[in-house]
Amino acid sequence: MKRSLSYLSSILIFAFAIGCGSVGKNFDSDKVQNIQNNVTTQSEVLDWFGVPFKEGTENEHTMWTYQFDKYSVFSEAKSKDLVILFDESNIVKAYRFTSSLDE
Repeated sequence: MKRSLSYLSSILIFAFAIGCGSVGKNFDSDKVQNIQNNVTTQSEVLDWFGVPFKEGTENEHTMWTYQFDKYSVFSEAKSKDLVILFDESNIVKAYRFTSSLDE
């Protein structure tokens, strides 16, 4: 009986562990309010949020993406994303922040 309970507990813990996870790196979304188009530098963004999860280009401009996704088999997936487009002088040209996380 004791062995059966231990085996069942192990299976439940394993199922829970593989049923939950995250992608990306969590970032401080309170600092998003500090971003100003045509003012904030790439260096400031790096100081506030760290290294971006993704880097790319759009119309020859550098684009950084900060992303954090949480998922679970027991609840709806949650995410937050910050996408920042820099001009040729590495100043924020535009940005977009979306979140469905409870913060």
